[in-house]
Amino acid sequence: MGKIIAFANQKGGVGKTTSAVNIAASLGILGYKVLVLDLDPQGNATSGVGVMKKALKATTFDLLTGDASVKDVALKTNYDNLDVIPTHTTLARAEYELGDTEEGEFILKKKLEEARSIYDYIIIDCPPSLGMLTVNAMTASDGVVIPMQCEFFALEGLSQLMFTISRIKQHYNKNLNVTGILITMYNNRLILSTQVIHELKKHYADKLFETTISRNVKVSEAPGFGAPVYYHEKRSKGATEYMNVAKELAERI
Repeated sequence: MGKIIAFANQKGGVGKTTSAVNIAASLGILGYKVLVLDLDPQGNATSGVGVMKKALKATTFDLLTGDASVKDVALKTNYDNLDVIPTHTTLARAEYELGDTEEGEFILKKKLEEARSIYDYIIIDCPPSLGMLTVNAMTASDGVVIPMQCEFFALEGLSQLMFTISRIKQHYNKNLNVTGILITMYNNRLILSTQVIHELKKHYADKLFETTISRNVKVSEAPGFGAPVYYHEKRSKGATEYMNVAKELAERI
Protein backbone atom coordinates (compact mmCIF):
# COMPACT_ATOMS: atom_id res chain seq x y z
CA MET A 1 0.00 0.00 0.00
CA GLY A 2 1.59 3.24 -1.16
CA LYS A 3 2.07 6.26 1.08
CA ILE A 4 0.81 9.76 0.30
CA ILE A 5 2.94 12.70 1.43
CA ALA A 6 1.91 16.34 1.10
CA PHE A 7 4.59 19.01 0.80
CA ALA A 8 3.03 22.10 2.30
CA ASN A 9 3.84 25.60 3.50
CA GLN A 10 1.55 28.60 3.13
CA LYS A 11 4.62 30.84 2.76
CA GLY A 12 5.90 30.98 -0.81
CA GLY A 13 9.53 30.86 -1.88
CA VAL A 14 10.64 28.31 0.72
CA GLY A 15 11.72 25.58 -1.67
CA LYS A 16 8.49 23.58 -1.39
CA THR A 17 8.15 22.59 -5.03
CA THR A 18 11.90 22.16 -5.46
CA SER A 19 11.93 19.79 -2.50
CA ALA A 20 8.87 17.84 -3.65
CA VAL A 21 10.31 17.30 -7.14
CA ASN A 22 13.82 16.42 -6.03
CA ILE A 23 12.79 14.09 -3.22
CA ALA A 24 10.32 12.35 -5.55
CA ALA A 25 13.05 11.92 -8.18
CA SER A 26 15.48 10.64 -5.56
CA LEU A 27 12.95 8.07 -4.36
CA GLY A 28 12.56 6.95 -7.97
CA ILE A 29 16.32 6.52 -8.29
CA LEU A 30 16.25 4.43 -5.11
CA GLY A 31 13.88 2.03 -6.89
CA TYR A 32 10.49 3.17 -5.58
CA LYS A 33 7.62 3.83 -7.99
CA VAL A 34 6.67 7.47 -7.46
CA LEU A 35 3.88 9.80 -8.56
CA VAL A 36 4.14 13.58 -8.26
CA LEU A 37 0.75 15.25 -8.08
CA ASP A 38 1.00 18.93 -8.96
CA LEU A 39 -1.66 20.64 -6.85
CA ASP A 40 -0.27 24.16 -7.26
CA PRO A 41 -1.96 26.21 -10.04
CA GLN A 42 1.44 27.73 -10.88
CA GLY A 43 2.38 24.31 -12.27
CA ASN A 44 6.05 24.51 -11.31
CA ALA A 45 6.29 20.83 -10.39
CA THR A 46 4.94 19.99 -13.84
CA SER A 47 7.62 21.97 -15.67
CA GLY A 48 10.19 20.86 -13.08
CA VAL A 49 9.96 17.28 -14.37
CA GLY A 50 10.12 18.35 -18.01
CA VAL A 51 6.42 18.34 -18.97
CA MET A 52 5.24 21.12 -21.29
CA LYS A 53 2.10 22.71 -19.85
CA LYS A 54 0.85 24.02 -23.21
CA ALA A 55 0.44 20.51 -24.61
CA LEU A 56 -1.54 19.05 -21.71
CA LYS A 57 -4.74 17.15 -22.54
CA ALA A 58 -5.74 16.25 -18.97
CA THR A 59 -4.65 17.77 -15.67
CA THR A 60 -5.21 17.76 -11.92
CA PHE A 61 -8.28 19.91 -12.57
CA ASP A 62 -9.91 17.04 -14.49
CA LEU A 63 -9.03 14.64 -11.68
CA LEU A 64 -10.66 16.82 -9.03
CA THR A 65 -13.71 18.14 -10.87
CA GLY A 66 -14.51 15.48 -13.47
CA ASP A 67 -14.73 11.76 -14.01
CA ALA A 68 -11.03 11.34 -14.79
CA SER A 69 -9.06 8.75 -12.81
CA VAL A 70 -5.37 8.80 -11.87
CA LYS A 71 -4.64 6.47 -14.79
CA ASP A 72 -6.33 8.95 -17.15
CA VAL A 73 -4.22 11.93 -16.14
CA ALA A 74 -0.84 10.52 -15.01
CA LEU A 75 2.07 10.94 -17.42
CA LYS A 76 5.39 9.15 -17.51
CA THR A 77 8.41 11.42 -17.21
CA ASN A 78 11.88 10.84 -18.65
CA TYR A 79 13.16 10.01 -15.17
CA ASP A 80 13.45 6.65 -13.42
CA ASN A 81 10.20 5.37 -11.84
CA LEU A 82 8.68 8.87 -11.85
CA ASP A 83 5.20 9.79 -13.10
CA VAL A 84 3.41 13.11 -12.78
CA ILE A 85 -0.17 14.36 -12.70
CA PRO A 86 0.39 17.75 -14.33
CA THR A 87 -1.45 21.01 -13.92
CA HIS A 88 -1.74 24.54 -15.22
CA THR A 89 -3.49 27.72 -14.12
CA THR A 90 -7.02 26.37 -14.67
CA LEU A 91 -6.59 24.50 -11.38
CA ALA A 92 -7.23 27.76 -9.53
CA ARG A 93 -10.94 27.34 -10.40
CA ALA A 94 -11.02 24.09 -8.46
CA GLU A 95 -10.80 25.98 -5.15
CA TYR A 96 -14.33 27.32 -5.72
CA GLU A 97 -15.76 24.13 -7.19
CA LEU A 98 -14.51 22.02 -4.29
CA GLY A 99 -15.92 24.54 -1.84
CA ASP A 100 -19.35 24.18 -3.42
CA THR A 101 -19.24 20.37 -3.46
CA GLU A 102 -20.69 18.26 -0.66
CA GLU A 103 -17.80 16.65 1.23
CA GLY A 104 -15.47 18.52 -1.11
CA GLU A 105 -12.61 18.03 1.34
CA PHE A 106 -12.54 14.30 0.50
CA ILE A 107 -12.49 14.41 -3.32
CA LEU A 108 -8.75 13.89 -3.69
CA LYS A 109 -8.68 11.16 -1.04
CA LYS A 110 -11.26 9.16 -3.00
CA LYS A 111 -9.45 9.70 -6.29
CA LEU A 112 -6.10 8.54 -4.95
CA GLU A 113 -7.26 5.32 -3.29
CA GLU A 114 -6.65 3.15 -6.37
CA ALA A 115 -3.27 4.80 -6.96
CA ARG A 116 -1.99 3.48 -3.63
CA SER A 117 -1.76 0.02 -5.18
CA ILE A 118 0.19 1.34 -8.17
CA TYR A 119 2.75 3.64 -6.50
CA ASP A 120 5.02 3.29 -3.48
CA TYR A 121 4.93 7.05 -2.90
CA ILE A 122 2.54 9.77 -4.02
CA ILE A 123 4.10 13.19 -3.47
CA ILE A 124 1.65 16.11 -3.50
CA ASP A 125 3.02 19.59 -4.18
CA CYS A 126 0.51 21.89 -2.43
CA PRO A 127 -0.13 25.54 -3.30
CA PRO A 128 1.34 28.23 -1.00
CA SER A 129 -1.97 28.72 0.79
CA LEU A 130 -4.25 26.95 3.26
CA GLY A 131 -7.31 26.80 1.01
CA MET A 132 -9.42 23.89 -0.24
CA LEU A 133 -6.68 22.41 -2.42
CA THR A 134 -4.31 22.11 0.56
CA VAL A 135 -7.12 20.80 2.77
CA ASN A 136 -7.81 18.12 0.13
CA ALA A 137 -4.14 17.18 0.02
CA MET A 138 -3.86 16.83 3.79
CA THR A 139 -7.13 14.93 4.04
CA ALA A 140 -5.76 12.42 1.52
CA SER A 141 -2.26 12.16 2.99
CA ASP A 142 -0.52 9.94 5.50
CA GLY A 143 1.99 12.65 6.34
CA VAL A 144 3.10 16.23 5.71
CA VAL A 145 6.61 17.42 4.92
CA ILE A 146 7.13 21.10 5.75
CA PRO A 147 9.98 22.78 3.85
CA MET A 148 11.03 26.06 5.47
CA GLN A 149 13.81 28.63 5.45
CA CYS A 150 15.83 29.68 8.49
CA GLU A 151 13.96 32.93 9.14
CA PHE A 152 11.96 34.10 12.16
CA PHE A 153 8.93 34.87 9.98
CA ALA A 154 9.08 31.21 8.92
CA LEU A 155 8.78 30.21 12.57
CA GLU A 156 5.58 32.24 12.88
CA GLY A 157 4.19 30.61 9.75
CA LEU A 158 5.12 27.17 11.07
CA SER A 159 2.93 27.68 14.14
CA GLN A 160 -0.04 28.55 11.93
CA LEU A 161 0.58 25.55 9.70
CA MET A 162 0.84 23.20 12.68
CA PHE A 163 -2.51 24.52 13.91
CA THR A 164 -4.08 23.87 10.50
CA ILE A 165 -2.69 20.33 10.43
CA SER A 166 -4.13 19.66 13.89
CA ARG A 167 -7.57 20.92 12.78
CA ILE A 168 -7.52 18.74 9.66
CA LYS A 169 -6.46 15.78 11.78
CA GLN A 170 -9.35 16.48 14.13
CA HIS A 171 -12.05 16.93 11.49
CA TYR A 172 -11.02 15.06 8.33
CA ASN A 173 -8.03 12.74 8.74
CA LYS A 174 -7.24 11.26 12.15
CA ASN A 175 -4.19 9.46 10.72
CA LEU A 176 -2.44 12.62 9.51
CA ASN A 177 1.02 13.28 10.96
CA VAL A 178 3.91 15.65 10.38
CA THR A 179 6.49 13.44 8.69
CA GLY A 180 9.21 16.05 9.00
CA ILE A 181 10.37 19.65 8.84
CA LEU A 182 12.96 20.22 6.13
CA ILE A 183 15.32 23.19 6.35
CA THR A 184 15.99 24.66 2.90
CA MET A 185 18.33 27.34 1.51
CA TYR A 186 20.54 26.83 4.56
CA ASN A 187 23.66 28.94 5.11
CA ASN A 188 25.70 27.80 8.11
CA ARG A 189 27.69 31.06 8.08
CA LEU A 190 24.67 33.06 9.17
CA ILE A 191 24.06 33.44 12.91
CA LEU A 192 20.33 33.74 12.17
CA SER A 193 20.29 30.25 10.64
CA THR A 194 21.85 28.79 13.78
CA GLN A 195 19.37 30.65 16.00
CA VAL A 196 16.33 29.47 14.06
CA ILE A 197 17.47 25.84 14.08
CA HIS A 198 18.09 26.14 17.82
CA GLU A 199 14.47 27.29 18.27
CA LEU A 200 13.17 24.47 16.07
CA LYS A 201 15.10 21.88 18.05
CA LYS A 202 13.52 23.18 21.26
CA HIS A 203 10.00 22.62 19.98
CA TYR A 204 10.21 20.13 17.10
CA ALA A 205 13.43 18.15 17.63
CA ASP A 206 11.81 14.85 16.65
CA LYS A 207 10.39 16.34 13.44
CA LEU A 208 13.52 17.94 11.95
CA PHE A 209 15.21 16.07 9.12
CA GLU A 210 18.86 15.46 9.93
CA THR A 211 19.87 16.70 6.48
CA THR A 212 19.48 20.38 5.63
CA ILE A 213 19.33 21.66 2.06
CA SER A 214 22.03 24.23 1.38
CA ARG A 215 21.80 27.12 -1.04
CA ASN A 216 23.10 25.55 -4.23
CA VAL A 217 23.44 26.92 -7.74
CA LYS A 218 22.75 23.56 -9.40
CA VAL A 219 19.48 23.18 -7.48
CA SER A 220 18.41 26.62 -8.73
CA GLU A 221 19.46 25.86 -12.31
CA ALA A 222 17.80 22.46 -12.67
CA PRO A 223 14.15 23.62 -13.13
CA GLY A 224 15.24 25.68 -16.13
CA PHE A 225 16.29 22.43 -17.78
CA GLY A 226 13.07 20.65 -16.77
CA ALA A 227 15.07 18.25 -14.63
CA PRO A 228 15.50 17.26 -10.98
CA VAL A 229 18.95 18.25 -9.75
CA TYR A 230 20.29 14.67 -9.72
CA TYR A 231 19.75 14.47 -13.49
CA HIS A 232 21.12 17.96 -14.02
CA GLU A 233 24.30 17.47 -11.98
CA LYS A 234 24.36 14.33 -9.86
CA ARG A 235 27.71 15.22 -8.27
CA SER A 236 26.38 18.49 -6.88
CA LYS A 237 25.90 19.09 -3.18
CA GLY A 238 22.19 19.63 -3.74
CA ALA A 239 21.74 16.24 -5.42
CA THR A 240 23.53 14.52 -2.53
CA GLU A 241 21.50 16.35 0.11
CA TYR A 242 18.14 15.59 -1.52
CA MET A 243 19.11 11.94 -1.91
CA ASN A 244 19.93 11.80 1.81
CA VAL A 245 16.57 13.37 2.68
CA ALA A 246 14.78 10.83 0.45
CA LYS A 247 16.49 7.98 2.28
CA GLU A 248 15.55 9.48 5.63
CA LEU A 249 11.95 9.98 4.46
CA ALA A 250 11.72 6.32 3.43
CA GLU A 251 13.03 5.28 6.85
CA ARG A 252 10.52 7.52 8.67
CA ILE A 253 7.60 6.23 6.64
